[in-house]
Amino acid sequence: MSEVFELEAQVRENYGKAHSRRMRRLDNTVPAVIYGAGKDHVSITLLGNKVRKALQNEAFYSHILTIKVNGKKEKAVIKAIQRHPHRQEILHMDFLRINADEKLTMNVPVHFENEETAAGVKVGGVINHNMSEIEVSCLPADLPSFIAVDIENLEMDGVIHLSQVKLPKGVESVALALGEGHDFAVVSIHEPKVIEEPEEEVVDEEAEGEEGAEAAAEGEGGEKATDDKGDANKDNKKDGAKDSKD
Repeated sequence: MSEVFELEAQVRENYGKAHSRRMRRLDNTVPAVIYGAGKDHVSITLLGNKVRKALQNEAFYSHILTIKVNGKKEKAVIKAIQRHPHRQEILHMDFLRINADEKLTMNVPVHFENEETAAGVKVGGVINHNMSEIEVSCLPADLPSFIAVDIENLEMDGVIHLSQVKLPKGVESVALALGEGHDFAVVSIHEPKVIEEPEEEVVDEEAEGEEGAEAAAEGEGGEKATDDKGDANKDNKKDGAKDSKD
């Protein structure tokens, strides 16, 4: 692990949501907590600018960090980050102290290599990244910054599963430890899906006009026939009444 991350922290004496909001707004600090390794949890504050800069580095999320709490160094890893749902703001962070002799569980990012020259891509295939990170278990000294997956030889409709990924020495996949049913796909290449749009119905305006004219003519004829029939009925009634009178 070539990257080195160190954050300055101060013990926090005051608690509560209102105080935390005031800290973030006025003091430009981020509330956090550090716990684990058989020690008491300690509420701390971190410099907001330093935290935001560190979080821009992918390696920060899967590295052993040095947290200087009131000048005393402690080794830890990030376990949780609470972010504001709408603003680019860190609300709270959790750090877990590490023990050099105890294994830890972390999510490590996956770096896919040779994507542009992959065999399946050359013939028109599309890459599907089924995983962006892999959960691993290892001693702190063996924790990798990332896991490389070379897909240059991946053919069309080919899939690389967890069991096919070469992990660094001393690093184990948490999912694979659960059994064969957890050998999930990491990356695959398939033909692009083509969505067929429904054909638009072509309307013959001239024919439609003729049909409309015919329908109108039939309507007029029907109405006329009805009127004629009505007149005939009226005549019959008159004749009947005349006969009855006679």
